[in-house]
Amino acid sequence: MSKLTPILSAHWDQADSFTIEAYTRNGGYTASKKALAMDPDAVIQLVKDSGLRGRGGAGFPTGMKWGFIPQGDDKDHYLVVNADESEPGTCKDMPLLMANPHVLVEGCIIASHAIRAKHAFIYIRGEVTHVARRVNAAIADAYKAGHLGNGIDLTLHIGAGAYICGEETALLDSLEGFRGQPRLRPPFPAIAGLYARPTVVNNVESISAVPAIINNGAEWYQSMGTEKSKGATLYSLSGHVNNPGQFEAPLGITLREILDLAGGIRNGHKLKFWTPGGSSTPLFTDAHLDIPLDYEGVAAAGSMLGTKALQIFDETTCVVRAVLRWTEFYKHESCGKCTPCREGTWWLVQILRDLENGTGTEADLEKLLDLCDNIMGRSFCALGDGATSPITSSIKYFRDEYIAHVTNGACPFDPVKSTLFAGAVN
Repeated sequence: MSKLTPILSAHWDQADSFTIEAYTRNGGYTASKKALAMDPDAVIQLVKDSGLRGRGGAGFPTGMKWGFIPQGDDKDHYLVVNADESEPGTCKDMPLLMANPHVLVEGCIIASHAIRAKHAFIYIRGEVTHVARRVNAAIADAYKAGHLGNGIDLTLHIGAGAYICGEETALLDSLEGFRGQPRLRPPFPAIAGLYARPTVVNNVESISAVPAIINNGAEWYQSMGTEKSKGATLYSLSGHVNNPGQFEAPLGITLREILDLAGGIRNGHKLKFWTPGGSSTPLFTDAHLDIPLDYEGVAAAGSMLGTKALQIFDETTCVVRAVLRWTEFYKHESCGKCTPCREGTWWLVQILRDLENGTGTEADLEKLLDLCDNIMGRSFCALGDGATSPITSSIKYFRDEYIAHVTNGACPFDPVKSTLFAGAVN
């Protein structure tokens, strides 16, 4: 297995990679021409055969999701691309859109044809103005070149910056002009999505992977990755490493291999803990360096591959403080629709603040776990579940560090208030 497989990132080093001229020069818009000449069902089957799985976190088979759209129903169908990337540590879709927005536009054309949709929407978060401008320019250029507007239209919708709109049904409500809150399911979007019409909601990377599959075939895509996790994907490496960035590699690569490519942990330090799929996934430690980073391998080890956001923390990091910061984010971003998440995340923050400040008790750990148990699986959407993951996993692996906050009466990593872990602080 090759350690790096540049497909989406193949031409990011070109100064004009984001322009339609560069994209066309590199073979762009040949896949859409080929796909439009195919029967829509054949396109869906090709994507199914490739083994492409959704890159937004859940890893659901993309072709299967497309196949759920009812055919011959005489209803409008819609494609919606989720570009509301906003989870702490997750940073793959925005770099992709900055470097090559046309691959997403072409993917939208192919996917719209496959599900028999005449209109597609890209929902992007409002804070990334520079990315929104680049995508808008790409859409305008695609219209001028005749790639859009011949039976398939594409609209960029800019959100207002709510993390909850990354949840597909909350995104649809926001797209319709309502407050972004998760919907009760069923009905699922494939039956009653945008404007109560059959809708496919896919992640940016999922749709962007389609043109290469159309051009190169299902067998080519299946030649990369593992038995059940096919293809290559973007791994986002950040934190205490010498060379953070995007690494496009086959699914199944290990963190040890990616760290080697990134020049290792910053000099003079060692790995303490890391996230395999963003801040809403259970933490891993240095004991998990050789876990295959595919959907099955990560799940078997007790976490989730999620968005492949590899956040790396060395021994100078207080795990309680890191978990508190993440939990504060989820408390702030809870839409408030359901009680377990709305009330639960608030209480999680209060207890974690006490523990971080050294005013908590050992009994608070059991209270935290009990709260997490009452939130997990009882929230309207996955936000509540995600908020509990770093807490339960950090207590599992670093319980002694939580206890040290209690016995020390302060954060052990505070160089002013504590000397307990002085050797770990620089």
